[in-house]
Amino acid sequence: MADGDGLGEAATAAASSPAPAPGLSPPLGWRERLRAGLAGTGASLWFVAGLGLLYALRVPLRLCENLAAVTVFLNSLTPKFYVALTGTSSLISGLIFIFEWWYFHKHGTSFIEQVSVSHLRPLMGGTEGSISEPGSPSSSRESETSRQNLSECKVWRNPLNLFRGAEYRRYTWVTGKEPLTYYDMNLSAQDHQTFFTCDTDFLRPSDTVMQKAWRERNPPARIKAAYQALELNNDCATAYVLLAEEEATTIVDAERLFKQALKAGETIYRRSQQCQHQSPQHEAQLRRDTNVLVYIKRRLAMCARKLGRIREAVKIMRDLMKEFPPLTMLNIHENLLESLLELQAYADVQAVLAKYDDISLPKSAAICYTAALLKTRTVSDKFSPETASRRGLSTAEINAVEAIHRAVEFNPHVPKYLLEMKSLILPPEHILKRGDSEAIAYAFFHLQHWKRIEGALNLLQCTWEGTFRMIPYPLEKGHLFYPYPSCTETADRELLPPFHHVSVYPKKELPFFIHFTAGLCSSTAMIALLTHQFPEIMGVFAKAKHWRTDYDLPM
Repeated sequence: MADGDGLGEAATAAASSPAPAPGLSPPLGWRERLRAGLAGTGASLWFVAGLGLLYALRVPLRLCENLAAVTVFLNSLTPKFYVALTGTSSLISGLIFIFEWWYFHKHGTSFIEQVSVSHLRPLMGGTEGSISEPGSPSSSRESETSRQNLSECKVWRNPLNLFRGAEYRRYTWVTGKEPLTYYDMNLSAQDHQTFFTCDTDFLRPSDTVMQKAWRERNPPARIKAAYQALELNNDCATAYVLLAEEEATTIVDAERLFKQALKAGETIYRRSQQCQHQSPQHEAQLRRDTNVLVYIKRRLAMCARKLGRIREAVKIMRDLMKEFPPLTMLNIHENLLESLLELQAYADVQAVLAKYDDISLPKSAAICYTAALLKTRTVSDKFSPETASRRGLSTAEINAVEAIHRAVEFNPHVPKYLLEMKSLILPPEHILKRGDSEAIAYAFFHLQHWKRIEGALNLLQCTWEGTFRMIPYPLEKGHLFYPYPSCTETADRELLPPFHHVSVYPKKELPFFIHFTAGLCSSTAMIALLTHQFPEIMGVFAKAKHWRTDYDLPM
């Protein structure tokens, strides 16, 4: 939803007033300047006070005698000691470097920096300068940005999610890897409880059993509960749904069970329609039965699509969108877009986009990249980078490039999968819009459509990176959409399996402490090696340094 509003706001801002330069802020008042000055000079005052105290106590503490004793002790050390010292330092710094590298690739931040910011900065008074007064411009901007990030980091149900038994589990049997995370499956369990249960389940024993089944974590226990529900009521539609999703090992078996669920679901739905006005409980029951019926028909359409009966799938989806127009949050139009692309019915695809690619509706990678694909299709077969550089771009080519830039700005992870720069995995059951999970879900089903159009991937490869020159600070300011949310990496790591290398945008630079520990490890290892190979030379060098220190020591 934020993206559609962002289009309008970006266009209005571009027409009305110039955008502020990135990194600039409004002038501060005298209180803010005084507070910032005191915070900046505080560390210097403490340092000067410490030096003064040390100079005043130099005689009672006998600093000169102690320093001379330390110098004598260091002169008596052998090269073996220095080898052991530098070797141990190199080992410890190497272990810290490996841990920092692992932590950065797993969590996207430096462990030392995180600990410093979380624990040391409050002790040093570093949080005072970052606190803005309520009602100030900076406070309002921060609250607005946080609201945008929260709305854009909402996790959505994947409209093209696969079947657990017939697809996800078969993948596990072949590879031994789990394609779904616990977080993703837990979200699915919450969706099932929301769509397939209601407050009147206690009136029907089979629904009571299914209410417990959706809460089960163990798949065999859920399947067993579904059979128990069918024993109590042979027309329990949600029990057939569960068996089709999790027990069926092929799409054909899943379709057979969904047809049984459809027969039972239509009967229950007609019965609920007749009683819907009797009480609020009956209205809730009708909403639940409507959700069950829509879900069954949608999955039947997906079964038909997977089994090659594409026109049948398109008809089911169109009928669903006409019969239940309020259920747009299910994003059935994305299923329809993919099926129409498979039929190469590009005029029908354009008609669907004209309805759903609207400024007031939430965007998705399927909407933006399908719009780019249609515009690319008109020019891609004759496009040549050499010819375009000589004569310039035509109007149609400019429109295609702008559509690609718009799509890449919305989700910058997709081109790497379409161009096969990153390997695809099975898409999760939930996606994060503008994140890596959405890119995987889109490319998994739409890569074939881009390959089918001659030159489409070539035009994408030549132009997609130009998007980043228009938005040099994507976390601060976007071009057509809101700034890119900074929470996508964390959410994608929860949604995607651990064997997948999560795509991160914008690309993060290595933290300072990784460079520091790597340099410390290398330098101490080099000193240890030189001391071991040339002990006499290194010993002379160390003693010469100590003699110089002893000579410069004040008496």
